[in-house]
Amino acid sequence: MMNTAVNTPTVLKKILGRKAAEVERRSKLVSLEQLKEQCQQTREIRGFVSSLQFKIGQGLAAVIAEVKKASPSKGIIREDFDPVGIARSYEKGGAACLSVLTEEEFFLGSDEYLKMAREATRLPVLRKDFVIDPYQVYESYVLGADCILLIVAALGQVELEALHETARELGLDVLIEVHNEEELDRALLIDNPMIGINNRNLNTFDTTLDTTFGLLHKIPDDRIVVTESGILTIDDVAAMRGHNVNAFLVGETFMRAEEPGMKLLEMFN
Repeated sequence: MMNTAVNTPTVLKKILGRKAAEVERRSKLVSLEQLKEQCQQTREIRGFVSSLQFKIGQGLAAVIAEVKKASPSKGIIREDFDPVGIARSYEKGGAACLSVLTEEEFFLGSDEYLKMAREATRLPVLRKDFVIDPYQVYESYVLGADCILLIVAALGQVELEALHETARELGLDVLIEVHNEEELDRALLIDNPMIGINNRNLNTFDTTLDTTFGLLHKIPDDRIVVTESGILTIDDVAAMRGHNVNAFLVGETFMRAEEPGMKLLEMFN
C-alpha cells in the first residue's frame, strides 16, 4: 500500500484512508495479477494530451468537461444525473476531453459512469479518482480510462514517480495536480506534459484563481497548464486566457446548467 505525503489536509486524509481500504477490498475480488493479465489485451487509447494540444493549436480553449454528481463540500450537484446524456452534450458543445468521477463514497461516482460516458462519445476520458496504489492504475486501463489523475498532496515523491511510470508504460496520459508552490516543485521533477493547478484550498474548500496565476511563472512553456476549480464565468475564462492558460477542467458550473454542453459553448466560444 502506498504511503501518503506528510501534511496531507484532513478531508483528503479521510478520503485516502477509505480509498486504501477500498483497494484492499477490490484486490480480494480481482487480484493485481488478474488485472495485469487483463492489461495484456490491447485496446484503443484515445490521446488525452493530444486532444488538448489540438484545440490549443487551433487557438481555442481546451476544455476537460466533468461528469460529476456530487462533492464533499457541495453535496448533490445534479439530481437528474445521466452520464450518457451529459457526455454527449459535452461532445456536442466542443469539449476536448471528459473527466468522470469514479470515487463512490464522497463524490457518488462509479466505474460504470466512466464506461458509459466513454462509450457514448469519441472523447478521451480522465478517470477522476484518488490514485494511491499501482492496482488502481491497472484498473484504470481495464476500465477504459485514457488518462489518470495523480494528486501530489496525496503521495510521497517515490510513489508519485512510480505511479506515473506505471501509467505511461500502459500508454495512459497523466494529469499531475498541484495546489501550491511546494507541490509544483515536486511535480516538475517528472517529465510529464500536463500540470493541473487546483484553485481549491483543500483545507478550507475556498477557491481563488490567484492560485493558478501565482504559480505560472515557475512552469516551463512546454507544459500544458490545466486550471481546475473556480471557473464560473466568461470573465474567469478571459482572465485565464489573458495569462496564456488555455486548458480548463470544469465540473460544477456545467453540472448546474440545464444543458451542460450549451453552458460550455456559452463560456468558451
